[in-house]
Amino acid sequence: MNKGILYGISAYVIWGFFPIYWKLLHHVSALQIIGHRIAWSFLLLFTIILVTKQWTELRSTLNAKVLQIYAIAALLVGANWLIYVWAVNASFIIETSLGYFINPLLSVLLGVIFFKERLRIAQWIPVILAALGVAYLTYVYGRLPYIALSLAFSFGLYGLVKKLSPLGSLYGLTIETGILFLPALGYLIFTETNHTAAFLHTGISSNLLMVGAGIVTTIPLLMFASAARAIPLWVVGLLQYITPTIQFMIGILIYKEPFSHNQLIGFGIVWIALVVFLVENYLANRAPVAPQPEMGEG
Repeated sequence: MNKGILYGISAYVIWGFFPIYWKLLHHVSALQIIGHRIAWSFLLLFTIILVTKQWTELRSTLNAKVLQIYAIAALLVGANWLIYVWAVNASFIIETSLGYFINPLLSVLLGVIFFKERLRIAQWIPVILAALGVAYLTYVYGRLPYIALSLAFSFGLYGLVKKLSPLGSLYGLTIETGILFLPALGYLIFTETNHTAAFLHTGISSNLLMVGAGIVTTIPLLMFASAARAIPLWVVGLLQYITPTIQFMIGILIYKEPFSHNQLIGFGIVWIALVVFLVENYLANRAPVAPQPEMGEG
């Protein structure tokens, strides 16, 4: 198997099994989990930078504009992590999976809004279908599927900012977690002083899981970065559905979250939208490109 595809599959499978990891920390507040996730991720990434002797190069990239871009990215990814961990431990795994099913279609729409990208007529069909699916689920729930939409929008906007960012994923994530590191550390110190801290107070397994949050965050991101450089974008796009599919199955089969017939209809509309989206993109990419005239031809 192509090494890039293997890295991509591995990253998306790890992300798919995240609910099980965070459920093991269900007794710890989401804010504390995210505090540890940020802190240990930054320390691990910073160590990688130092060991690979890239600190001087990273430092040379820093300026006010770069820091502004990554500050926005840091806030978005921090919000995404917090919403996701809270939702998983509040037994909304199925709804979190919906957010990541919707995300690719939302990214297409954000491209239209912010980059004035033009969609082919057939590309509007899955976008409209996804909107209908969300509208139907809103009717079924009696509320907007706000968890799914919050995850989709925060991650979609994060992707938008990353598209504008000038650095690679290792440097970018190091800066993002570095920006969040001091607030996260300050919060964790505060929980220790007011005797609500979980770290070092809830057993060795919890301690290891909180430290390990940095590892399980960093490793799939680095795998994904390697995959993105080695395989075509359409393959990356296809592989990304591994994550919400695994999450969806975990929510139903392992944690027995309720999933009604009406919810199935709403999810089904979104899934149909994704199939249309993938098929349309596949056919568009296969379409022969008109030959370019040779130099000198009129």
